[in-house]
Amino acid sequence: MNTKKPQELIVESLKTKASTKQAVYDNTKKALSLLKTVISEYQRETNNLLKGYDKRIMLEYRDRGKFEAELKIAGDLLIFSMHSNIFEFEHNHSIWKSPYILKNKLNSFCGIINIYNFLNDSFRYNRLNDLGYLIARIFINRENHYFVEGKRQLGFLYNNFDENILDKSALRNILESAILYTLEFDLYVPPYDTKAIVTVEQMTEKFVNANIQTAKRLGFQFHNDNDNISENS
Repeated sequence: MNTKKPQELIVESLKTKASTKQAVYDNTKKALSLLKTVISEYQRETNNLLKGYDKRIMLEYRDRGKFEAELKIAGDLLIFSMHSNIFEFEHNHSIWKSPYILKNKLNSFCGIINIYNFLNDSFRYNRLNDLGYLIARIFINRENHYFVEGKRQLGFLYNNFDENILDKSALRNILESAILYTLEFDLYVPPYDTKAIVTVEQMTEKFVNANIQTAKRLGFQFHNDNDNISENS
């Protein structure tokens, strides 16, 4: 029996797995850069269509640095955030049923761009305890195949990992789906009991913005796998 030496195993792993992860990182970084271009162009196009209307509903794009970008949509804020690490899926994930993955396990390694929805006022007024929601995450592999896990259409329109290639058109479609979901995901009045008791400190001007929590579904359960919103018991 020919048993490989530890150094041989290390070199083999570096040549395959480590090299694959570097390729995935590069693809994810390029995808974020392209996404920033898509968002910026979409902002200009949409604002041209909104000329003559309320200036407060104009889209506002901001590059937040190496790994993030944001788009303000009226009272909402979408933050697009790339994770710097590369991931593999748990063994019970449905992706392992894919012929594309079964053909080559290295295709399963993915980078992630997360899409979060916050209230713009949470940042404007420095309300550090306010909540945001992960509404979608884009997975990208070494061959630039992608799929999306997310809410409503974001979770089922972009899930053909075997065939879908991430390009400018795909990113624009994902962006529009995220915006539509955000505009339909309204701020609910929280259950009365969640606001029935507050402390003097919370009502003091110095602390009021940081300690009285606000979110679109505060006091309600936000489900990962569907859009049913149920009040916590």
